[in-house]
Amino acid sequence: MRKSVDLVVVGLGHVGLPLAHRATEAGLRTVGLDVSETVVNGLSAGRSHVGGVDDAKVAAMLGAGFEATVDPTVLGAARTVVICVPTGLARDGTPDLSSVEAATRSVATELRPGTLVVLESTSYPGTTRDLVRPLLEDASGLRAGEDFHLAYSPQRIDPGNAHWTVRSTPKIVSGHTPRCAKRATAFYGRLVDNLVVARGTREAEMAKLLENTYRYVNIALVDEIALFCHESGIDTWDVLHCAATKPFGYAPFTPGAGVGGHCIPVDPHYLAAGAAAQGFPFRMLAAAHDVLGRMPGHVVERALRLLTEVRGDPRGARVLLLGVSYKPGVADVRESPARPVAAGLRAVGVEVSYHDPYVDGFSVEGRPLSRATELATALDGSDLAILLQEHPCYDMGQLVRARCALLDTRGRAAGRRVTLL
Repeated sequence: MRKSVDLVVVGLGHVGLPLAHRATEAGLRTVGLDVSETVVNGLSAGRSHVGGVDDAKVAAMLGAGFEATVDPTVLGAARTVVICVPTGLARDGTPDLSSVEAATRSVATELRPGTLVVLESTSYPGTTRDLVRPLLEDASGLRAGEDFHLAYSPQRIDPGNAHWTVRSTPKIVSGHTPRCAKRATAFYGRLVDNLVVARGTREAEMAKLLENTYRYVNIALVDEIALFCHESGIDTWDVLHCAATKPFGYAPFTPGAGVGGHCIPVDPHYLAAGAAAQGFPFRMLAAAHDVLGRMPGHVVERALRLLTEVRGDPRGARVLLLGVSYKPGVADVRESPARPVAAGLRAVGVEVSYHDPYVDGFSVEGRPLSRATELATALDGSDLAILLQEHPCYDMGQLVRARCALLDTRGRAAGRRVTLL
């Protein structure tokens, strides 16, 4: 019989692995459960697959007793179980909670009295109460708030951010009942410096959606400002610079080729779907979605116009994409706007390659893009470079001095051959 463990983290991805690392660091006997044998075998051999938790940290975790497994029976030995599986979108753009449902069923099969079960996966308000709770109760015969504790605590992971970590980022905690919240607070109090207790699980779920929808809507706003300024002959970046000098009542956002990552392009769909189920139309989300969906095409249009100016015909032109990850300094390419940009250029006969020191391979519509490893050589052999992501390694002076034209979607460069978005 397996010895009891303090924590089982279900899902060892971009959320679960940092949590498992922090728990191990805090002295909790921690086991990570994942459905991928590749992930489990890699971690067991000391190899990380997640940015922010490098191989050295994985080695330290293993040295402290951490174990990764695909065996769900470990759940029966857990004092606390935290579900950190992904919540993406189905092909039709609706929320896909299949991973949450599968993980919850696994937990339910092994659930024991007194266990704390926490959902960290992002979803619409009511998921913990109306989806997770019935699955746990029906399969186990136990009752939330009476026989076991049920809580929701949204993840706040910012890949590439060395300052705001699992420990230092304030953590929202909620419970199905006040006793559940108290138990969850005691657990997270061992891991996080500052806890914020929500009134209930729906409030905590809604808070998470608000955080990312706030960014989604404001990015859409500055994107549409950029579109309007371009049509009107107004310097977008000077407008943004001037507005950002206001010390109150204004939060700066910048336009770009689109939004990427697992949270910003996805979470608003969960809010919209949850609201629609109650007959509430989120009109602002629909407008933001429309604007953001236009941005990759706008970048393609600007690029084709530049190629026409520099060589007469875009067909056969060579374009180099600079930075294909979704944010600076990370290797994560989930929902990267580089994909629709590359697809749009390829569709008219442009030869597209990319340079990104963080991304070893990048495919678009099932076809890999050629990767340039020597930036200077790649710039010299291109008709146009498009700065999609301002990675810290990029020297703006080098980009400005390059022989090829530069389309800068991040507002970082200036020069005779530079065109700003």
